[in-house]
Amino acid sequence: MEIKRIGSRPSGKGPAAYFTGQVRIDPLNEAPEPARVAMALVTFEPGARTAWHTHPFGQTLVVTAGTGWVRREGGAKEEIHPGDVVYFEPNEKHWHGATATTAMSHIAVQEKLNGSPVDWMEHVTNEDYL
Repeated sequence: MEIKRIGSRPSGKGPAAYFTGQVRIDPLNEAPEPARVAMALVTFEPGARTAWHTHPFGQTLVVTAGTGWVRREGGAKEEIHPGDVVYFEPNEKHWHGATATTAMSHIAVQEKLNGSPVDWMEHVTNEDYL
């Protein structure tokens, strides 16, 4: 058993290569091999969002605060709220983030393939975002 105490791991900024706007990432858990699960609390300031990306085994988001938007390639933008749970299928191209006026936080849960839980792609344009 291992207990990771709150505040024992530093918060990080979402890298500009993968995010637009101000994003904070608080690691929650990264299970040691052979487990593959990684979890983080991600907070997006208004207007902040991920780049387009996929996950080899899919991704689950649990919205914890604020109001956000999610969109999969070819689909409509959807609004999400605290308590909503979003699941993206394996290799489904998508993005997620805050609305233009409201911050949003979610817990992201995904599994790693060959050490990586995500494949990053191009940034989301303002046209796709708004």
